[in-house]
Amino acid sequence: MTETPRRLAGRLTPDVLLPDLGRSVDNLLLHKLRTLLTMLGMIFGVAAVLSMLSIGAGAQQQVMAFIEGLGVRNLIVEARETTERQAYQKVRLQSPGLTFQDMRAIKAAVPGIESITPRKRFTPTQVVPKPTGDMPVIYGVEPNFVDIGSLRLAAGRFFTADEASHATAVCVLGEAARTALFGATDPLDQFVKVGEHWFRVIGVAGPQATAREGVGGAPAQDRNNLIYVPTGAAILRLEDNYSQFRDEIDGVYLRVAPDVDISSAAAVMRGVLDASHRGASDYSVIVPADVIRQFVLETTLLAVGGGMLGLLLGVALSQVIASFAGWSTVVTSGALALAFLVSVIVGLVSGVYPAMKASRLDPVQALHYE
Repeated sequence: MTETPRRLAGRLTPDVLLPDLGRSVDNLLLHKLRTLLTMLGMIFGVAAVLSMLSIGAGAQQQVMAFIEGLGVRNLIVEARETTERQAYQKVRLQSPGLTFQDMRAIKAAVPGIESITPRKRFTPTQVVPKPTGDMPVIYGVEPNFVDIGSLRLAAGRFFTADEASHATAVCVLGEAARTALFGATDPLDQFVKVGEHWFRVIGVAGPQATAREGVGGAPAQDRNNLIYVPTGAAILRLEDNYSQFRDEIDGVYLRVAPDVDISSAAAVMRGVLDASHRGASDYSVIVPADVIRQFVLETTLLAVGGGMLGLLLGVALSQVIASFAGWSTVVTSGALALAFLVSVIVGLVSGVYPAMKASRLDPVQALHYE
């Protein structure tokens, strides 16, 4: 009579199990190739799941770090400058470039602006102390850039409205700029010479997530390797090799009230700039639109493409293993569908969830070119 599982379990004593375990190990070692090939399925399966989960968690962390910085209520204008003389002269026949007058017109026309600042950017040829890495970039901005750009200060303070109005020679260092210029030394109340002018260090910004590539029309920029100075100080005191080709200002950052429709505000701003620039494509308007769509589309392509390649690789590996091991393998449609579904779900969750969470954040730095 067949013994029940309960009765069998009761007889599984160490005296019975240990000899069986030894024989099992000996048998597996005797057929090493077969054992290895059999284990490959489990090895690849566990490794694939762990890798997908790790990549998903890493993607989520990277997305969340990258999108903290500017804000869902922000709009940005980026000048498209050229340093080629003929191209510059051709553009100037049509457009004066980005100017303070543009900023004033935007401020008058766009409803519900809470805060606005110009930006004047320079890449100096000489800085003292000499940086150990890449040359820091100078950002001339107004004091409210701290709020618009969600700048966090690790030490010291940002410059005041009075210092900005007097074009005072003070500066705030980004984290990478501080390390490159001063190393482990406390930079507060030290001086940085940019070109021929000395700037007193009054603050240090905390670390900021940086895009390696341009996003939504904004150029790639290491946001940690910056030196912030008052706009007036940048314009009156600084220049670089291409100053003659520069627009009056090269960027405008603004934040609108919560009840303002971002798309409508961006359309108004584009209309103002199109009129003053006479249709010249010498600027970009950057808005925080469809955060979710951008990340979902990218993640969907990766998940579907990766899932399909995984299916092909899995089928090929099963055939190879079968030929080496000397037994047949069965790849069912259910197994293919389940594997593909798990791949797509993990991939989508890793992209959709952080994007949805990001879209509800304020501030956000997920930018989209309109």
